[in-house]
Amino acid sequence: MQLSFAAPQPVNAGAWVVGAVEGPALLPAAQKADTACGGAISRALKVSRFKGKPGQMLEVLAPEGAKASRIVVLGLGKPGELDGNAVENAAAGAVGAMSKAGETSVTLEIDAPKGGKLKAGPLAAHVAMGARLKSYTFNHYRTKDLDDHEFKLKSVVVATSDAAGARKAWPALEAVADGMFLARDLVNEPPNILSPVEFANRAKQLSKLGVKVEVLGEAEMKKLGMGALLGVGQGSERDSQLVVMRWNGARKKSDAPVAFVGKGVCFDSGGLSLKTGAGMIGMKGDMGGGAAVIGAMQALARRKARVNAVGVIGLVENMPSGTAQRPDDVVKSMSGQTIEVLNTDAEGRLVLADALTYTQRNFKPKFVIDLATLTGAIMVALGSEHAGLFSNDDKLSKRLHEAGRAVGEPVWRLPLGPGYDKMIRSKIADMKNITGSTYAGSIAAAQFLQRFVDKGQAWAHLDIAGMAWQDGEQKALVPSWGVGFGVRLLDRLVAEHYED
Repeated sequence: MQLSFAAPQPVNAGAWVVGAVEGPALLPAAQKADTACGGAISRALKVSRFKGKPGQMLEVLAPEGAKASRIVVLGLGKPGELDGNAVENAAAGAVGAMSKAGETSVTLEIDAPKGGKLKAGPLAAHVAMGARLKSYTFNHYRTKDLDDHEFKLKSVVVATSDAAGARKAWPALEAVADGMFLARDLVNEPPNILSPVEFANRAKQLSKLGVKVEVLGEAEMKKLGMGALLGVGQGSERDSQLVVMRWNGARKKSDAPVAFVGKGVCFDSGGLSLKTGAGMIGMKGDMGGGAAVIGAMQALARRKARVNAVGVIGLVENMPSGTAQRPDDVVKSMSGQTIEVLNTDAEGRLVLADALTYTQRNFKPKFVIDLATLTGAIMVALGSEHAGLFSNDDKLSKRLHEAGRAVGEPVWRLPLGPGYDKMIRSKIADMKNITGSTYAGSIAAAQFLQRFVDKGQAWAHLDIAGMAWQDGEQKALVPSWGVGFGVRLLDRLVAEHYED
């Protein structure tokens, strides 16, 4: 899809999308369109239920002699609530509808309303972002009926009174979109293709952007004492990997980095604690945390973020076999702590334990944030509307909450405490990997991870099990399945607080 910015001009082909706020009240471009079609929009408003609410659309066929195929009035909601996320959702809905209608080109002319949060240039850039995110498809393995699944729009023009300002704001957003697309691609890939080694190979591609990428194999991890991570992957014929990515973009190269750690279970059968057949479907996406980390690192590098950042991903495949880890096994982690493994399907926390230790020992980061599709319990608590946030640092938590709200990737903080920590006491080891209870599963998992966080180290854990994919197109900005959740959240956090 070709995307461009231009000054407002007569629309010579395709659909013309203009805006209205609640009331409804037509914005200047919509008023111009109403005049161009002889008042047809005003007449349609009188007999329709269109109120200008977010995402509402009123379609009017272009009058005879007009070169546009149709005019669409797009509801933007209340002017005071029109931020970047709202603009993107509205634009995504419009371009999605035009694609389904068979249009191949569209002009989006959305004025900045009085009282809105964005000026013309940045608003237009967010319009473009909504269109770009909506254009994502994953058709690599389709051989038939491609026309039914393709995004039809070939050209999107965002018309704005400040095209120069839009072009200035766009590259940073485009870098984030590219990072989200990378994360989506990884989550969507089938597990017979995306092994731990293949995932690591794709991470190496970031070296083209100036990211230093190192991959540790099983022999190297064994020397480091990563018994927790290696135990998860020992039942698979595919080798486990640890990917370490470094972006040194700060003016002071010796500055302590920010650090992101991702769970990269490329397929999770549950191991010997085997999942049900239905429960196993979709477990190719159990590396959603790792996908978010690589997507965020690409975004930071592509926009040349002025920050030092580290991304570490533990990559394994959790499979049952004669060599697989058993319930009742005890493993020794890189930190030296021992873990009684009572359920091999509680494997992500074992992977993260060693990845967290490696990250802290080698990089001494300002903070470390881990992301993981860790527990089904978090979906019981929060559904697919918020990621679970657990942290030992109030400032970091507040910043994550604000960043998530700003970019439409919301998080909700849940508690940690000594009472929950008691739930993972083991009779024979330093801890066990499950509680044996049906209660507080997500909190217990976070308590487990906190045991691998060094004293004084700012840390946050994001349980994104309900957010890494969506089954069906339920939200305007994301397609069915891989979402790329976490990329924008991490990028926004860095951009707002950690660039020099």
